[in-house]
Amino acid sequence: MSQALPRLRFNLDFAPSPDPQRPGLYIRDPYHYSDATLLVPPPLVQALECFDGVQTTLDLRSELVRITGELQVGELEQHLFDSLNSAGFLDNDFYRELKAKREAEFAQETVREAAFAGSAYPSGRLLLRDVLTSRLGSAQGGNGTVAIAAPHASPDGAWDTYRAAYQSLPRFDNGQDRTFVILGTSHYGAPDHFGLTRKTFTTPLGDATPDTALIDELAEAAPGAVRMEDYCHSVEHSIEFQVLFLQHVYGPSVRILPILCGPFVKSVYEGGMPEENSHVAAFFDALGNIFAREGGRLFTVLGIDMAHMGQRYGDPIRARAKVGEMIAIEDRDRKRIEQIEAGDLRAYWSMVQDGHDDLKWCGSAPLYTFLKTRPEVRGKLLHYHQWQIDPGSVVSFGAMQFCDGH
Repeated sequence: MSQALPRLRFNLDFAPSPDPQRPGLYIRDPYHYSDATLLVPPPLVQALECFDGVQTTLDLRSELVRITGELQVGELEQHLFDSLNSAGFLDNDFYRELKAKREAEFAQETVREAAFAGSAYPSGRLLLRDVLTSRLGSAQGGNGTVAIAAPHASPDGAWDTYRAAYQSLPRFDNGQDRTFVILGTSHYGAPDHFGLTRKTFTTPLGDATPDTALIDELAEAAPGAVRMEDYCHSVEHSIEFQVLFLQHVYGPSVRILPILCGPFVKSVYEGGMPEENSHVAAFFDALGNIFAREGGRLFTVLGIDMAHMGQRYGDPIRARAKVGEMIAIEDRDRKRIEQIEAGDLRAYWSMVQDGHDDLKWCGSAPLYTFLKTRPEVRGKLLHYHQWQIDPGSVVSFGAMQFCDGH
């Protein structure tokens, strides 16, 4: 009997195989509910369209007959379904059980393990220290700096920008006297929400301690906007990289307040300001009060990238850094940056809303959150870069330094 096929999950990563000897489409789970990676051979890629929640097993069988030219496709049909299902890539009860189990496990863990050690940066402590010393250097800025913005792109594509940001850090006598508020992009989080966690962040350099008093204060003051022990922290790089670099500069046991900022989708697409959502407004008030009360005990690091252009990001253009249309993109990036430097929150956000953020600035929400809760600061662009992330796609980012404008 024919029955409806479950749909493929919307939150999967798809990428063409970079190996001409093994062509096809790679599928992986960025949330790591499943650690499986599947390579679907080119002839079968079109069959994936049958997994849309509407088409049936009979539709899949007919498509496989068309693709292979064979009438006996039952074994292939079952193999394709079993591979997708056992990997947790189908939106069905098996996936929901995987998801619930992994999120419950994360909630019970006391430590947020380094998710990108050994891939984005060395996992060995001595080698990592050597790399960070040579590529990042040390703090050289003055004590008037109250915040920096740095990329969260892969370090290998962004060392010059990371260096510009982190060398502008103040030379604190004792970094342990401060809490570093890290505002990171939540690539996987819910819109209009902020992800918090009380977990210790561990890296090959050591353990960074969460400021649980401030975390609890935010959670209590804005429960409608906060997702406590947000699972997104377990797979998110935008904060992990900043923790690692802060440990390099100020020592492994730095104290942190890690905040993942979900996108302000309703404001971008429907107009109005993000704080017109009362839950978001409550979070802004609470974080602003903390900044005002704690003063110089807090230092802010924003882990943000800017524009995402090209084929990887759904654009028709084959983007090339600093060439063709990317020259105009840089001009638009810099116009937004000028408003950020001036502390003109409304002008900056109006530019984000224009075209429903067609530049796809993934750092727009952390930047807005920072400027809204620290209205007195003024910024300065230290470095701007466009990174060719793949042959047809570009990510832009910058290093910024913020000082108290009073």
